[in-house]
Amino acid sequence: MPKISKHPKLRVHVKRGKSGQVWTSYSYDMRGTGEKDIPLGRDLAAALKKWDELHNERPRTAGTLEEAFRRWESEVLPNYDSDETRRGYAKNLRKIRPVMGAATWDAVTLPDLKEYLRKRTGKTQANREVSLLSVIWNWARTEGLTDLPWPAHGMTRSKWKNAESARDVEVSDEAFDAIYKHADEILRDAMDLATATGLRVKDVLGMLMTDFRQDELRAKAGKTGKRATFPLAQSDVLPRLIEKRKTSKALHLYMLTDPSGRRVTYRMLNDRFVKARAAAAKELPECTGLVLRDMRKRAAQLAEDLDEASKLLQHSSKAVTRKHYRGGDKLRPVR
Repeated sequence: MPKISKHPKLRVHVKRGKSGQVWTSYSYDMRGTGEKDIPLGRDLAAALKKWDELHNERPRTAGTLEEAFRRWESEVLPNYDSDETRRGYAKNLRKIRPVMGAATWDAVTLPDLKEYLRKRTGKTQANREVSLLSVIWNWARTEGLTDLPWPAHGMTRSKWKNAESARDVEVSDEAFDAIYKHADEILRDAMDLATATGLRVKDVLGMLMTDFRQDELRAKAGKTGKRATFPLAQSDVLPRLIEKRKTSKALHLYMLTDPSGRRVTYRMLNDRFVKARAAAAKELPECTGLVLRDMRKRAAQLAEDLDEASKLLQHSSKAVTRKHYRGGDKLRPVR
């Protein structure tokens, strides 16, 4: 009988029971493909026969998108600084890989991409998945895996991608105050930090005491890596929060902490927001549509104008700020 060591991709699973029983099973290793391992059963002879069928008759990956997917996943994806970016790209890759992986480069056309976008139920998410495909495609060109241009090269987004609309919600003074009134101390501190700085919720949760130096808050956006400095003297909120934090029981360096000294997590914060929002909605129904990340939009609304809001949110374009975070311009009636 052939030795298992001569059979790549054959995984052996050994399970031992409390009474000394031993169960051995086999599977075909699918790690790196985005698919689950293929069970081959417990009988070695039968498992090796099935392994031979799979291993020697599987479609080739050389010259296909799967070849690029595998290399990009191992060589490029781990180098992104942002955990959020890595998780998002990995999620998108898992979706598009089974559909596009077996295709050769010349087989993927613009109509194929449009068909993928049309069939996916999550239209916005489908756009993200195809955008990742374009990133990997162009990377593959630099690596010599293909010399073909991206099928949608030269096409404007609106001509072929799914239409997207910005989330149309405004955090009014009344809605913010209503939620703030029903919030506990932890949520209020987080709301104050988020609306004072315009930082994303995860950046607020990751803020450290060491970020406050020489009468300034020096923050870094986890998503973009951009840095910003906030003079504490110009804020009514930040000096109070830092002094309060210095008197807490916390042994960690995170800015947000609960009364017992534990670091505040996203789930802790979101659960509190949901509870406060439900209570506020009984008095003001418009609160129902708000979510925790809308505190960033609130910060943009508090800015004096579009220029200040765009700088606060560290956007590369004021058009992004206007579309996603600011309402229409405030105009003066002419008569």
